[in-house]
Parts: sequence; C-alpha cells; structure tokens
Amino acid sequence: MREAKDSRSSDYTGVSEGSAPESASPAHRPAWHDLEHHALRLKHARIVDRFIDQPGRFEALSLEVNGLLADFSRQAIDTFALDALEQLASQSHLNEGIRALRDGARVNFTEGRAALHMALRGSCPAPAADMASVKQTEQRMRRFAERVRSGAHCGCTGRPVRHIVNLGIGGSDLGPRLVHAALKPTHSDAPQVRFVANIDPHDLNTALDGVAPEKTLFIVSSKSFSTSETLANAEAAKRWLQAELGADADLTPHFVAVSNAVEAARTFGIDPEHVFALPEWVGGRFSLWSAIGLPLLIGLGEAQFDALREGGRAMDTHFLTAPLHANLPVRMALLGLWNIDFLDIETLVALPYAHALRFFPAWLQQLEMESNGKHCLRDGTASAVHTAPLILGSTGSIGQHSFHQLFYQGTRRVALDFVAVAPDADPRRRSLFENALAQAAALAQGRDLASARKALEARGLPKEEIERLAPHLVCPGNQPSTTLLLPRLDAFQLGQLLALYEHKTFVQGWIWGINSFDQYGVELGKEMARSLAAQDDTIHDPATVGLLAAAKRMAGD
Repeated sequence: MREAKDSRSSDYTGVSEGSAPESASPAHRPAWHDLEHHALRLKHARIVDRFIDQPGRFEALSLEVNGLLADFSRQAIDTFALDALEQLASQSHLNEGIRALRDGARVNFTEGRAALHMALRGSCPAPAADMASVKQTEQRMRRFAERVRSGAHCGCTGRPVRHIVNLGIGGSDLGPRLVHAALKPTHSDAPQVRFVANIDPHDLNTALDGVAPEKTLFIVSSKSFSTSETLANAEAAKRWLQAELGADADLTPHFVAVSNAVEAARTFGIDPEHVFALPEWVGGRFSLWSAIGLPLLIGLGEAQFDALREGGRAMDTHFLTAPLHANLPVRMALLGLWNIDFLDIETLVALPYAHALRFFPAWLQQLEMESNGKHCLRDGTASAVHTAPLILGSTGSIGQHSFHQLFYQGTRRVALDFVAVAPDADPRRRSLFENALAQAAALAQGRDLASARKALEARGLPKEEIERLAPHLVCPGNQPSTTLLLPRLDAFQLGQLLALYEHKTFVQGWIWGINSFDQYGVELGKEMARSLAAQDDTIHDPATVGLLAAAKRMAGD
C-alpha cells in the first residue's frame, strides 16, 4: 500500500495547479445553467411517462455493485439531464476530489487534515506512523474483545463479564448501534450489548434494567473524553456500580474507553491498557470502522466485523475506480443534488424495509445533515444554493400506517430511498418486500380522478356518493424514489451500503463546495448549554430567562 501524502500538505481545492481561480459555488459552472433549463422541462413531467419514452429505462438507470442493485428509474430525470449532471461533476473536478480523498490531501480544509476513514478498511494509504499505531491499537482491541467473548475478562467479584453498555453519542453511538441491531443473531452466547446516548437518566436506567453489575462492562466512547453527555452517563454508571458492589469495590475491570485522551481516562479510573485510541483524521460519523467498533467486536465477533469492513472496501474500490457515468455513489449523489437544487425537493425519506435496519434513518441523518448541513463555501462565501436535504424515515411497513399519507396526498413533494432485501422462504418477508415495491410504484404512479371513480364503482356505491368521495381518493403521485435491493442482509452487504452513503455524502459536499468533515455549527448549542450550567444569566435571551424561572417555580424552588 502506498503511503499517503503528509496530511500537513496544502489544502485541496479541486483546481489543478496553474489553473485560474474559480468560484467555489457550483451555480457558476456552465452545466448548472444547462440543468436549470432541463429542470424547466422535467419539474412537472410525469415519471411514469419516462418509462413510455424509454422502454429500457430500468436497465439504463440501474447499477449493480457486488450484488447490491440500485434502481434509479423512478427518479424524475432523463438521459439529457443526467448527462448534464455528469458534466457538472466533471466541471467540479470531482475526479480530482476523489483522488484527493484517496491520497490523503487535506480535504478537511477548515481543520487542516485528511479524511482517511477508508484507510481503516484498507482502501487507501495513510501515514505509516499513524497506521502502525492504528494496527497496534486494533491488535490490543481484538485481544481484549476475545477475552470478553470467551469469559476470561472478569469483573471485580471474579464473575465473567456478560453485559456490555456502550456510552457514546453521535458517531460514537449511531454507527455501532445500527450495525449491532442489523447483524445480531437471534440466539447467541455472546455478551449482550446495549447502547446509551441520551443524557436523560431514563436511557441509562432502561439499559441497566435486569443487568447484573458484577458482570457489566461500560465502554466510554469519546474521542476527547470531554463529551458532556457521555461523561455524565459514565459518572452515573460509576455511581450505580458503587451502590451495587460497594463504595470500595475496584471498578477498573468494569470500564474501558475509546478515546485519544489517555490521561483524562486514567483520571476517571480507566486502566491505560484499556484505552483504545482512534486517529485524528477520522471524524465521528465516519468512525464506525475504527476503535469505535469495539462493541461490535465484542457483540458480533471478528468474522462479522471483518466482513463489514470487507464490504466497505469493496464499495471503496468501485468508487475509486469506476468512471463517473457508472459510479454508484456518484450517480446517487448527483440525483440527490438534482432533486434538492433543481426540482425543489428538499426532503429525503429513508425507508429501510427490514426491521434489522431500524436505526439506519438516524445514522443517515447524522451522516448527511451533519456533514453537509452548511452554507459556508471553501472560499468563505455563502452558498447560493441549498445543500443537505432534510432527512426523515422509519422502517417499512410501519411508516405506511403513519406518515406515508403525506407522501400520497400532501402538498409537498419528497424524494425517497427504499432499502429492501431479497426475500427468503418466510412469507412475511415476501410480503414486506412486496410492500416496498408497491409503495415505490404507487407513489410514482398515483391515482387520477377517473381511477378513483372506478375504485368506488367497484364497491357498488351510488353515483352521488362516488362523485362526492372520488376527489378524496385522488393521489397526485410523481414522487421520485431510488430502490436499493440487497441480495441478503449480511455484514458484507451492510458494509457496502454504509460506504455507499459515505461516498455519496462526500461527492455532494465536494460539488457544493463545502467541507463535509467539520461540524462547527453544533458548538453553538454546546456553548449555550455551558453558560446555563454556569448560571450566567447575562447572555440569555428573554425566552430562556422566562423558561428558567418557570422551571424553578415548577420544581418548588
């Protein structure tokens, strides 16, 4: 493997050396203006009519990578607009951006470092010293995980640890939580893994319900060991153990940390040998593949964790080598940008039709909205176009009985990503799969007034009742969607799926001209919370002051 460029090298702007400076905004590129004209043609065109105009549309607009099939045929696009989108990618120097990501240039230009999460999957080079440290940490982590799984690691009373509680938030929680839920076998002798993220005591209390303290291990996942919610839960966990095991109990075997702050973890009471670091060039929402995956190694085992990485690496290989017109993450990113910036569709609905993927929408919300929910371009100017979509979602078919009504007959147009798994012999899974296909088709096709009348006639209703009710059955349809079909839900395919969305997010951020790897905005709320904790009333707005007073009154103070 080649060694990456020094991450202290100059920031990468996506413009070749010697070329003239250009605006960071994609709206100034020729293809953008072509796309605006295409949008005028297609904004109100019917998706179903595209299948009539293009009989081989499914084959033309589907891409398959290692068994994962992506069907884009229900997107509101034609080949002319798709060509213009690919031109926009070329004019945005996307190929150079992909090489910069691969080679370790400082694509995280505000924080002055690379984004080398692919290196953790073995897909790109990284500085040799960094990778030596990463591999050493991983070897320690694997040995520790195996000791826990085998029952060799015991708590302070000498009983083997069988309950794992991961204390983290954001990227230290959402990725491991998603993967564990997706791959956990129904019956297993492995230690039980639970996840706690919320500072609300109910979250930790629920996780500890029925758990034996003498057999419990807490993983404190915080890169800086200063995340307020995580540390508050860690302190509460320590108090719980002391209350159950005795104030003088040695709690050292009950805590490990995934953190770079070894001294802070030691001060808390964690053995430095049980502190597992992760490289600085891995951001939280891309950290699943690092030491943050410790609960997966314990709960699922090495084979599953390695297969997850293998799937991610397979998607990396495709992303790094496929031409833009046949590149699955690029295609997905471009169509998402088309919906947001040209069709004024600002909401993306993530609909996994697999209960095992129930945490996928929450993981995707952080990945896309924290990565690309920004307005400041790389040249310091404000974006003139919309960036990240608003993301919501739930598992199918549960959502069909709650919020899908808005998609059918509401006043907003949305884009949808269906994630389905090829069914096995279980008739319930066949029904679930059929529901996914039916929802995508129905939302695209809709139902006009004539069809509504026929449906009511079939019920045998009188004519007056038919005319009264028919308008209420009309569904405008024309909701664009992508269907991702997995041949099975295993670690490899899940790794592919997650890496696909990681790369999609990077591509969109690159074209929009923003940094997908920082998150300065979230600091503002944290600063406000710290001022409240410090009881600094001088900087609070009148509404905050009023609410503080009301809460104090309710508490009887």
